[in-house]
Amino acid sequence: MTSPVVTGPFALGEALAGREQADLLRRRIATDGPTGARLVVDGRDYLNFSANDYLGLADHSAIKAAFKAGIDRHGAGAGASPLVTGYSRAHQELEETLAEWLGVEAVLLFNCGFSANQAVLKALLGKEHLLWQDRLNHASLQEMGSQLPCRMKRFGHNDMAALERQLEPNRGLIVSEGVFSMDGDQGPWHELATLAARSGNWLMIDDAHGLGVLGPQGRGTLAAQGVHPASVHIQMGTFGKALGVAGAFVGGSRELVEYLVNFARHYVYSTHMPAAQACAVSKSIELVRAADDARAHLGQLIARFRQGAEALGWRLGASETPIQPLLVGESAAALQLAQRLRDSGVWVSAIRPPTVPVGTARLRITLSAAHREQDVDSLLYALGPCPLGAGAEGACHA
Repeated sequence: MTSPVVTGPFALGEALAGREQADLLRRRIATDGPTGARLVVDGRDYLNFSANDYLGLADHSAIKAAFKAGIDRHGAGAGASPLVTGYSRAHQELEETLAEWLGVEAVLLFNCGFSANQAVLKALLGKEHLLWQDRLNHASLQEMGSQLPCRMKRFGHNDMAALERQLEPNRGLIVSEGVFSMDGDQGPWHELATLAARSGNWLMIDDAHGLGVLGPQGRGTLAAQGVHPASVHIQMGTFGKALGVAGAFVGGSRELVEYLVNFARHYVYSTHMPAAQACAVSKSIELVRAADDARAHLGQLIARFRQGAEALGWRLGASETPIQPLLVGESAAALQLAQRLRDSGVWVSAIRPPTVPVGTARLRITLSAAHREQDVDSLLYALGPCPLGAGAEGACHA
């Protein structure tokens, strides 16, 4: 059946056509079964190097059992916002576990990292404030920053000299990431904490991709870099990556959490995450804290991939984390390479603008502790040597 032509003030079709012509149109692909080291699409089994399931916990039997037991005890949904009847003992226990694990006074749960980031910025920043953001911060942070009455200043990626030149004393909030989601590199948190303390401004970390992966007991980027949690006023992390479930949190002082309970609209006016989900996350944290062997194995896989890809002539980003960007350049070339891998039974996503800057399209290869060395070798075999001139300029080492 042919779709009717839609007329009116919104040129939807024109916008979609423009994206398709620029090789930027996005389409969803339905998968079957759990997401892990392997993926099933349309009945075909693939090696999966696109998920954020860094510790291989998304299909862990103990987490699934905790989720099921939580449903039996608490039901399938929270039923209301947390300030009505949606806040359960399971939520409270998870918050207390997170606070102890991460060394903060208090924690507040959110349905996702996007809403957690936006809730914090919107609740804290008024027209009298300034907001400083790394240029490669997540879209949730950049978008909310552009909509607030405060003035937002963006500094070059991990450029502490540029940030220092921009800072004004006691004016607002500095925000950066622990592990950057598209580049896999880390923010310089000793320098960030020093600049924040010296200027009298608050500091916030988005550690969605560092939590569970880095540091002793998987406590994240700050622990890995030896930065005391008290020197970072706000911590945000998510449960849908290394922890294998879903949801997010904001941690900090008790006063901050109490303030957000009263002023964070994304929290006050949203139905809370199901209590059963909180039960699953609590079990996940227990596993993550004891997962040093899995983290060591993951580190070995990362080194194996980087050595192999560089030997084949491919250009990688400066990342020591499970996020390994293979830089291609142009969107069409990234799509072609992703399709070639898919034809070989390897699933890797092509990342294109506006998610990354124009001219930096890439394959975002993500490794998991659930992968084996043979899986990494299969990925390298499917990539093969980087042909000179393939894709865009700079895709291969000369």
